[in-house]
Amino acid sequence: MDPVLTPRRLVALAAAGSAAVLVAALIFQALGFPPCELCILQRWPHLVAAVLGGLMLLFRLPMAFAPFGALAALTTGAFGIYHSGVERHIFAGPDTCTSNPIASLSAQDLMAQISSAPLIRCDEIAWDLFGVTMPNLNAVFSLCFAGLWIAAFLTARRTRG
Repeated sequence: MDPVLTPRRLVALAAAGSAAVLVAALIFQALGFPPCELCILQRWPHLVAAVLGGLMLLFRLPMAFAPFGALAALTTGAFGIYHSGVERHIFAGPDTCTSNPIASLSAQDLMAQISSAPLIRCDEIAWDLFGVTMPNLNAVFSLCFAGLWIAAFLTARRTRG
């Protein structure tokens, strides 16, 4: 009897999940929610995971590649956690997309900072639903996808040996 969640199906779920997150991000962008620098940063590991999963399924690559999918998912999950903290002012964000303390700036430096301030800021919540933001969702979903990648790898090892 064939198990329902084979390693290949787990990879397909994880890769499809990352692809769905990318599609959702693009839909939000089309609806008028432009991404900040940290939002863009979170997309790249999803792209890696989706492409890796697609290649693994298309070319029947060995499950030895699954840990790389897990690493990509964990990476974007970590970026999501960091971005969540930046939005809530728990962590300092990158200088390129957050406001910075101005106590030690001269008037000229302050004006330069204001003039170069980005329109899309990483330290402001662009969208939320009941207090849950897009980076929060990315972190949760990404950790779930990492679990799927790891399950695929471990299930393949168990059934092989």
